[in-house]
Amino acid sequence: MTKIPVYMMPGLAASSSIFERIILPDDIFETVLLEWEIPFDKETLPDYAKRIANKIQHQNPVLIGVSFGGILVQEMAKCIGTRKIIIISSVKTNLEFPRRMKVAKTTKAYKLIPTNLLANVESLTKFSFGFKIDQRLKLYEKFLRVRDKRYLDWAVEQVILWERTVADEKVIHIHGDEDDVFPIKNIKNCIVVKGGTHIMILAKYKWLNENLPRIILE
Repeated sequence: MTKIPVYMMPGLAASSSIFERIILPDDIFETVLLEWEIPFDKETLPDYAKRIANKIQHQNPVLIGVSFGGILVQEMAKCIGTRKIIIISSVKTNLEFPRRMKVAKTTKAYKLIPTNLLANVESLTKFSFGFKIDQRLKLYEKFLRVRDKRYLDWAVEQVILWERTVADEKVIHIHGDEDDVFPIKNIKNCIVVKGGTHIMILAKYKWLNENLPRIILE
């Protein structure tokens, strides 16, 4: 039997190592981990998505994206045929953004974010994983590896300015009810994971390992 290809895209500034606890049955699935690349000057999100989509070597893959990676895989799906699109701890449209992100877009306050300081792992952890961090900074340092200022400037702007207002009905959305980056109160039509935070790809890996195979195959 031909295995089902599953491509996984990490969240903002994160490496694919965030998926190290996600184990899909290897007799059914072939897992491929994607990484962030430094964007070209003035590269748009659709153009970037097309560039990453060109790395996909299989027909009709499953795309799984976490947080900003969830936004990216939705853009990638415009370029290629997919079997399924699954986003985790992410959003389907900019209407699901929290108020602070909508205000940042209106006021252009995002341009004031000192992304050069985000290269510090503690600051980057707060920005990427949420504000309720603990002392496990060495753990986060392992996962947050993309600290190039060009990437961070670009990524923050692409998130805030994402233009999608109509959700793709094919997208399957998995979201934690304790996510403090994209609060559940703003999210519609999702599979709710009780106790899941914005880093549930790490903390709720047992739930994901138990349920992702069924979700993909349904």
